[in-house]
Amino acid sequence: MRQLRGNTQKLFYAYVVAMGLFHLYTAIFGNYEAYLQRSIHLTWVLPMCFVLYPISSRAPKEYVPFYDWVLAALSTLPGIYNMINYTHIIERIAQVDPLTTTQLVLGTLLLVILIEATRRVVGIPLAIIAAFFAGYMYFGHHMPGIMRGLSFTFEEVIEHIYLTGEGIFSVPLGVSAAFVMIFLIFGGFLEKSGVGEYFMHLAEAFTGTQAGGPAKIAVVSSALFGSISGSAVANVYGTGTFTIPLMKRIGYPAHFAGAVEAVASAGGQIMPPIMGAGAFIMASFLGRPYSEIMIAATLPAILYYGAVIFMVHLGALKNGLQGLEPDELPSKKEVLKKLYFILPIIGLVYLLLAGYTPMWSATIGIGLAWGVSLLNPGKRMTPLDAIDAIYTGAKNIPMVCIACAAAGIVVGSVGLTGFGFKFVGFIFAFAKDIPFVALLLVMLVSLILGMGLPTTGAYILAAALGVPALARLGFPTISAHLFVFYFAIVSNITPPVALAAYAASSIAGSPPNKTGFTAMRLGILAFIVPFAFCYDPGLILNAGLFNNLTALAGGVAAIFAMGYAMIGFTRRPLALWQRAVFCIAGVLCLSPLELSKAAGVGLLLLGLFFWRKQKAEHRIA
Repeated sequence: MRQLRGNTQKLFYAYVVAMGLFHLYTAIFGNYEAYLQRSIHLTWVLPMCFVLYPISSRAPKEYVPFYDWVLAALSTLPGIYNMINYTHIIERIAQVDPLTTTQLVLGTLLLVILIEATRRVVGIPLAIIAAFFAGYMYFGHHMPGIMRGLSFTFEEVIEHIYLTGEGIFSVPLGVSAAFVMIFLIFGGFLEKSGVGEYFMHLAEAFTGTQAGGPAKIAVVSSALFGSISGSAVANVYGTGTFTIPLMKRIGYPAHFAGAVEAVASAGGQIMPPIMGAGAFIMASFLGRPYSEIMIAATLPAILYYGAVIFMVHLGALKNGLQGLEPDELPSKKEVLKKLYFILPIIGLVYLLLAGYTPMWSATIGIGLAWGVSLLNPGKRMTPLDAIDAIYTGAKNIPMVCIACAAAGIVVGSVGLTGFGFKFVGFIFAFAKDIPFVALLLVMLVSLILGMGLPTTGAYILAAALGVPALARLGFPTISAHLFVFYFAIVSNITPPVALAAYAASSIAGSPPNKTGFTAMRLGILAFIVPFAFCYDPGLILNAGLFNNLTALAGGVAAIFAMGYAMIGFTRRPLALWQRAVFCIAGVLCLSPLELSKAAGVGLLLLGLFFWRKQKAEHRIA
């Protein structure tokens, strides 16, 4: 990414602030009609891609070359045309009214510009996928066998991509335009007001002195930060530069320290209330209030982080590791005096659960963040600080916006060509009507997509391809969406391409793959719970009071069972067969059958009774 200087930086700063103010205005007073709002949003973001992201690693990074200014200017033309001719566009009849030469040229220009912006900002994998699906609409009828598609003219392809709400300007881009931007600005205000820093102090004060305290600080702070940032890798660099050296200092092996940070940072996107950008898209796909998605995701997220913290605790006991000294940490008393710093988050959650729109809830959260800063002389925000907060948040929009727009090409192609039905047929052909096998196949697709794409893009593509197959097999749609969402996220800690784990290993100075496999072990519940909630809706709090409570009890027992199995320690080291027994107990605890849950809990208790009698020292493997 370029580091702008001088007048260019000032111009860019004003441009981004103006964009943020526009989105704040529409969040407060209401969005424009969907196609127009999305056109304005993309038109504002596309030039940023060519100003900030060079064409290659060898291109100038100190200034913006002439050709990138040209591309930035060209990228605005399709959107400006949409704004000027909006009434004509929405009144035309798709596949009936012919395209004008101007529309054909601008639509082609937007497709090429967007794919190049995707390559620069998101990466080559998504650019290739978007280009393939765009090409498939035109060339698909030439492909052999099951891949053979319907025949469309070039004009029909461009029309579908550019002039309808089912291509580039479809639901994913709408989520970026309506929800993601305002939450990024909210994150900017949390940072500038000191709320983000307070999260770290809160985690330090209440976990730092415990066994393995720095690791627990990493888990708690990353859970709080990760939900807002929406990027596992960004979260690793944001909190890991502080927590990983602390973990190594008290004796954690480098690969374990890196794994803790990676698994904690990746999980931030499954932690309500914000959950990155993916959950907003999920709510739009399902046509349900965002509060329902937030409630459904709560228990799985708690189980995920509960298991990670418990394994960190066992690892500390296994190594004989102590926490930090109290004088190295913020005072609990002082931290509690500033508990009002969590008001923006409490306000956000309350408003979401009360049924207010995410945009209005985030706007109130922004006001609360500014308000609490006024109570702290060291963090009191001036109007200039507020403008800087808008800039800090809004400048991060290109990654999400471009990923959503490019994914819109794929979604549009799947809908137009019937590729989704072919994929469903592919799943059924391999699964042989066995639902569990279908889940395994969709899991593999989600993991593969997530290895090369940001979570938002991976989730959109996996949902477009995999959810219809799972729905036809009888799985609840919300469970199916959460299933692909989870595996799009845990791909960040799944070798051979585990981006969060590799980022953490670069800080820890540990072998990347060893860090990745250790992170997989710590995040084991993220690989099991999605299968469980597809069969047991109690795990997403959607099965009535009794079943919800039994699911909760089974989930808590699974935390302990999987913790003992993965770390291999109770009060003494465990043999491999003993760890296997605990692993079986953990799986049984997550079964949808009450009898199986009871058997799992019983097996866990028996194991603890017989295998916790002796104490011993042992190092983490």
